[in-house]
Amino acid sequence: MDNYGVGNRKHLLRLLTFLPGTELKKVPVTSHILFEIGKTAALIDKVLQAEFHHSNIGCLNRGDYIWNLTNVPLLEKYVYVLGQSKEREVVEQVIQQFKEKIQPNLNQFRPCINHGDLNEENILLEPTSASHITNTQEDYRISGILDFDDMSYGYYVFEVAINIMFMMTDFKNPVSAGGFVLAGFESIIPLTSQERDAVFLLVNCRFSQIIVLNRYHALLCPDNKDYLLSSSKKEISNLIHLWNMGKQYVEKIWFGIADSYSIPNNL
Repeated sequence: MDNYGVGNRKHLLRLLTFLPGTELKKVPVTSHILFEIGKTAALIDKVLQAEFHHSNIGCLNRGDYIWNLTNVPLLEKYVYVLGQSKEREVVEQVIQQFKEKIQPNLNQFRPCINHGDLNEENILLEPTSASHITNTQEDYRISGILDFDDMSYGYYVFEVAINIMFMMTDFKNPVSAGGFVLAGFESIIPLTSQERDAVFLLVNCRFSQIIVLNRYHALLCPDNKDYLLSSSKKEISNLIHLWNMGKQYVEKIWFGIADSYSIPNNL
């Protein structure tokens, strides 16, 4: 509380602990790192669901929060920002399939609290002691997670889909990235058959959200356009490519990689 001649005022302070580490975007992304990121995403959701207790936890029921995957149909209000384009055509197909295949079946997914924004700027890495000796790209570990502002109630399958989408943007082979993230996630929380069946569409839903909403916010805040649209070309390319490849083909890649991690090594 202060008094500088204008009466007493109260101020809200937000104190954060400094976390050392290097942002994921500054580190070469490998299959090892992708696995660890998927694993960490699952651990975060598992701990939040089982051990996070707070008197105001109900505020994480965020209703029409547009970044929650439950609210994909709200994108219909904003798709005009894409003009008459191939990406708009795909986004509209994704929204329609969400309404037909995901929305009526949400009760088949296991609920939890989602971090919801595990992107390349919110994951910190540090080299392991071995990497100082070998100088290999593989020897990194996750040292911190940032930005819990997008937390909300959702489902385990939402988290892994969001995670796959972000990692596809960063990995040299975007499609295979999903398999390594999925393998890490399922090492902690194996998905049910219903959840696995939804992953492909939900990844496309998250691509649709980020493409549409970032374009919309760029119109509202032109001074921030470069930041908001910095990954737009990659995201559009990945969405169209993924959608054109089709669910069956992509699932064969993702689940093939994920399942290979669960096969015991008898050598």
